[in-house]
Amino acid sequence: MRQRVFQWRRAIIPAATFGFALFPALAVAASAGCGAPAAMNDGWDVSSPRQQHFDDALICAIGPQLHNLTEASPNGVVIVRHGVLVYEAYFTGHDQRWPQQHWGENLPSLPHDASTKHDLQSITKSVVGLLVGIARDRGMINSVETPVLSFFPDYGDLGDPVKTQITVRDLLTMTAGLRWPYKPYLSMARQTDAAPDPYRFVLEQPLVAKSGSWWHYNNGSAEVVGGVLQKSTGRPLDQFAKEALFDPLGITDWEWGKMASGHPGASWGLRLRPRDLAKIGQLVLNHGVWRGQQIVNAGWIKEMTTPQVVRPKFSFGYLWWLDPRSIAGRGFDLIYSSGWGGQCLYIVPSLDLVVVVTAGVYNFDGQGDQDLAGDTVLTKFVLPAATDLAPAR
Repeated sequence: MRQRVFQWRRAIIPAATFGFALFPALAVAASAGCGAPAAMNDGWDVSSPRQQHFDDALICAIGPQLHNLTEASPNGVVIVRHGVLVYEAYFTGHDQRWPQQHWGENLPSLPHDASTKHDLQSITKSVVGLLVGIARDRGMINSVETPVLSFFPDYGDLGDPVKTQITVRDLLTMTAGLRWPYKPYLSMARQTDAAPDPYRFVLEQPLVAKSGSWWHYNNGSAEVVGGVLQKSTGRPLDQFAKEALFDPLGITDWEWGKMASGHPGASWGLRLRPRDLAKIGQLVLNHGVWRGQQIVNAGWIKEMTTPQVVRPKFSFGYLWWLDPRSIAGRGFDLIYSSGWGGQCLYIVPSLDLVVVVTAGVYNFDGQGDQDLAGDTVLTKFVLPAATDLAPAR
């Protein structure tokens, strides 16, 4: 059985000491509350769940429930309500570093805590979406309607009349129309990472649809956006992120993996602590403001999280997902980002709420419920636990 460790406040409590809902001891502990997370001087105020209008029994039961849900392979949970950190729990489990040198190798099972960085996988794309807004606000990118090939003048041989119409907006909405087969699973992503020039590799793919007319999930689109940022800002993607986003948020402990070309991977490479990922969510929730500082233009946040592509089961903004959820007859509009393996960042504006879940459901055939931990935390516990709908602030 996978070993689990829950960390609440300053105490580390072995998972084996807990049962779940059927056990009276758990019911007593949950009713007594689980207190506030540890204060770490990292920019977060902390309080108990109850102080931020949560049902203590539901929130405090998250850790024990995930312990029993072994197929969800959870690694961490962080919950922020009304701008205050109210709950966190960590576990022992797998964390995949992309790119893995030997694909499919057995990963070590390691303990996670509040200081442990985690691979964010495709959540990196959403962070890149924020960086585009900062670059536009600084005049480095004039408009999302700018043709992409204008940033790559050395790709003149790719400038056929149709491809010259692909814009930055088409990349942000994944509607560029470029070929990107899903099978074999992860094959195109691996080829992009290994390419001497990953941006040329993506842009030289044949067009299968007119740009702006067809949505197709495409890692390559985000990689080219990363290239656009590097061309327009004149610095590596990770260094622009440090100066423009991480430093203002007080994020000092981070990593950003690189492709074979040496360029940071814009579709996958970021590693953050869950507490720091929650700052990204809070920034979006607060219309680009963190601790009184406007880091990203509020207009960009609105545009980025407005449905640009509407499908029957979801909507898509600028490298962010948008999705309505309903719990017990109550509807919630959800802004979220997700990454391979079960990485989830949920933002619920109507509840003034941010939820981060990291997990290790890493399979190499695209099968399995990778978001099981995140969906369980959000829909079975956090949303039902909210006892008010109006923001407290």
